[in-house]
Amino acid sequence: MRDLVERAQNGDREAFGALVGLISDRMYGLAARILRDSDLAEDALQGALINAWRQLPDLRDPDRFEAWVRKVLVHACYAEARRRRSWAANVRVLPVDGPAGADDIVSIDDRDQLDRAFRRLSVEQRAVFVLHHHEGRSLVEIADTLGIPAGTARSRLHYAT
Repeated sequence: MRDLVERAQNGDREAFGALVGLISDRMYGLAARILRDSDLAEDALQGALINAWRQLPDLRDPDRFEAWVRKVLVHACYAEARRRRSWAANVRVLPVDGPAGADDIVSIDDRDQLDRAFRRLSVEQRAVFVLHHHEGRSLVEIADTLGIPAGTARSRLHYAT
């Protein structure tokens, strides 16, 4: 990956396209979990990738490319959330025949409650929660990614949990 990053830093668009191909699925997943909306996640990812392309020559350590893009993406998620304060509901059509069994009903109810609770968190709390629980990042890594003190990351995770 280092070779691709260095080539992209020198203006090679194909190298940057290859980098995007390597990381875009993970980055989209991160944005979707933070923003809880697929359209907002796509917008945040697109904005982050544009910013990454523009700022790539300033990246000092090509080996830290993915961590750096993650940071750019989280900040793009914050910006997207500020632009769109009202959260649109994601509506899924359920089969008319009903669920296959009792476990499906409990699962749907649990997911709905979890989604409602997650939406009540601030975008900053969601970012810490997602980075810690879904990405497996330590609080030190999260603090570095978000540009906040480790104690603040710990506090946001505590309140989110």
